[in-house]
Amino acid sequence: LSQLLPLLLPLLKQSPEVVALATPWVRVVGWSLLPLMVFQGFREWAEGLGLTKQAMQLSIAGNVVNALLCYALIFGHFGAPAMGLMGAAWATLIARIGMAVLMAQFVLRAEQLRTRRPADPAAWLRPGLAELRGQLALGLPIGVQMMLEVGAFSVSFLMIGWLGVTPQAAHQIAINVASVTYMAASGIGAAATIRVGSLRGRGDVAEARQAGFAAYWLAFGFMTVMGLLMLSLRHVIPQFYNDDPLVLAQAATLMTIAAAFQISDGLQVVGLGALRGLEDVKVPSVVALLAYWALALPLGYGLGFGLKLGAPGWLWRRKRSSSTTATADRPVSRPSHTPGAPSFSPKPRP
Repeated sequence: LSQLLPLLLPLLKQSPEVVALATPWVRVVGWSLLPLMVFQGFREWAEGLGLTKQAMQLSIAGNVVNALLCYALIFGHFGAPAMGLMGAAWATLIARIGMAVLMAQFVLRAEQLRTRRPADPAAWLRPGLAELRGQLALGLPIGVQMMLEVGAFSVSFLMIGWLGVTPQAAHQIAINVASVTYMAASGIGAAATIRVGSLRGRGDVAEARQAGFAAYWLAFGFMTVMGLLMLSLRHVIPQFYNDDPLVLAQAATLMTIAAAFQISDGLQVVGLGALRGLEDVKVPSVVALLAYWALALPLGYGLGFGLKLGAPGWLWRRKRSSSTTATADRPVSRPSHTPGAPSFSPKPRP
């Protein structure tokens, strides 16, 4: 399907220069989704058993390799051809293939997973119907929630392109910086999923509740610091991306707005993680549909085009949507919808 996306680009009212650059890039990066899914599958399996260090190490190594390859292939260093933007696409594909191979090798050969692996390797390729149903019951709502969030983000990015290349570039800088901090908070959310799920499975309600609260406080503290850093460095960080004065000025304004939604971004991703540990995955999908598609996109369009606020208007809708999901997806505010799961209602530990 990713190979069909370039056919849609001319129909999305993007500037011709953006379409010309994006078409070959999308084709190459689209193929990198295959090794990425392999990496994710093995990573999630290992993390579900509490082995998170190896995936973290591979992710860091993969990003370092990706950065070095980008430096070499974009600018033509170390004897590599100068490929420009396409160098970044090929670097991503190569790095993701390496990450998938190494993660699969770890899971299939690691001694600490020996008792967890099927005795017959072919069993990996023929899961039972009950296992598939269980995976779909949990995975499908999570996938829908993530698709709704990423889909709304992609649509908003396309609409910002209607404002012109400069606002689009400035918006991309601000969102790229915010995405780095969001991924760090996602790690706290993933830890909440593992801890809450493990403690819930042992029937330790009090500890599961405390694990959820601890994750919230970690995310709150981290994202507060990140928001303050983004605010104080809003004129410095964009210079690493672009040297156009107009882009830099708009990016500084947008980073101020991005700093404002750091806390709500962190709390909502941790809330989602804790709810997944409770196997409560259906309500967040409904929340995502309402927050991102019924609220955020119309709000962004109204602010960006109706009130002519431009890219800042679109970024303010991001704050509104993340605040809404952070409030609605709090396990502390409502019990899980899964029978037998612990409520996260605040009360003293026994």
